[in-house]
Formats: sequence, structure tokens, C-alpha cells
Amino acid sequence: MKLLRIFAPRAPLRGAARAGAVVIAAVSAVVIAVACAPRIQPLPGVAPTNPSLPAFDLSPTPEKLTFNWELNDNSIVARGDGVARLGPPDHARVDLFLGGGFGAAASAVLVGDSLIVPPGARGLELIPPAPLLWAALGRLAIPPASDTIIRVSGDTLRASLGTPVAWRVTAIDGQLVRLERISSGRIVEWVERNPGKKVRYELSGRRSLVLNLQNQQPVAQFDASIWRF
Repeated sequence: MKLLRIFAPRAPLRGAARAGAVVIAAVSAVVIAVACAPRIQPLPGVAPTNPSLPAFDLSPTPEKLTFNWELNDNSIVARGDGVARLGPPDHARVDLFLGGGFGAAASAVLVGDSLIVPPGARGLELIPPAPLLWAALGRLAIPPASDTIIRVSGDTLRASLGTPVAWRVTAIDGQLVRLERISSGRIVEWVERNPGKKVRYELSGRRSLVLNLQNQQPVAQFDASIWRF
């Protein structure tokens, strides 16, 4: 009988107990995801004669990008279309729409280092943090770092930023192609760009979002109202 009591189902959790269980489960999922994230490796290449990280900025001309997207979040798959509007030097707006005419999935505005979403917005799992969303759009905008190590190999530049390392940057032919966020020596999330074709955002072991670029063109100056919700 003791054995049966040990394995008998417990009464449903209520109130604070249920909330605590949800928090513990969420923290456990994050710990597992971080533990599965790949470790960083030493940077290949040689130190450049001018060891400074180039600026990666938006085009000086406003641009509009259209794309389709696909989200994979464990057992959830979602698809749709999207548009990004880039207003140099540091404004951008991204709108994602669900396929099949089901309406908006998520929207976000970047103004400098700030990520702004509509009040009561849902679908925030579709929006990477501000530095990674900027990287997806080709702009490098990460917090100041205490140390920077740069290595060059052919047309490829790689950099580690922070002590301990907090970010890693990769550029090819002067274009930003990858930004990684590092925690405890592991790559926990990243953006990888194939300029003009595809962008992939990955939260290690948990979520991926792929944007397939359809069109990118210069446009007239955007009305200032699009940077607000």
C-alpha cells in the first residue's frame, strides 16, 4: 500500500502552488536549452593591422522589404507574409501577418536601442530581442562591451565582444552575416543572414524563425506615424 500511495496522482495544484510550478518548469526549460547550446570555439584567423570593428549601418536611403516567414516552436508551426520598413539611421518597423488571411501575427518598432510593441500585443515569440532583430535587418546595435577581439581570414571578419564573451559577430565582404548572443561560453541565440535572400533567427533548442526575402527596394521617406502604435 505504501508503494501505491507514493505513486498515486496528486490533487491539482491551485493558486500560488500552480504558479510556482509553472515558474519552475519555465526555468528548467531554459536551463536545459542553455545546456544544449553549442560552446564557442576560438576565433580562426589573424589579428588585423587595424583592430577596430567596422560600423554596420542601414542603407542611407529608406527601404521596404517584403518576405514570407515560418516559425517552428517545438510542436507549433506557423507561416505567413511580412514587411519591414527601414528608416535610417536607426528606425525600423516589422509587421508579420498569418497566412490564410488571419490577420496580424506580430508587429514591432525599433527606435535606436528600444524595441516597441503594441499595447497588449500577442505573438511576441515571433520577435527577437532588439540587438538580434537589428542584426536581422543588417544593422549592428549591441550594448557596449568591455573588450573586443577581432580576427580576419580572407574576406571574413569575426569578433568576440565582452569579458566574458557576450556577443560574437561575423561579417563577409563588409556585410553583417551573423550575430550570436553568448552566455556562460555557449551560443544561446543567434541571427544568420544571407543578404538579399534569407534570414534565420534561432533560440537554441527551442525556436526558429526563417524569413525568405522576396523584394527589397528603396522608397520615399516614411511618415513618422509608422514608428508609433
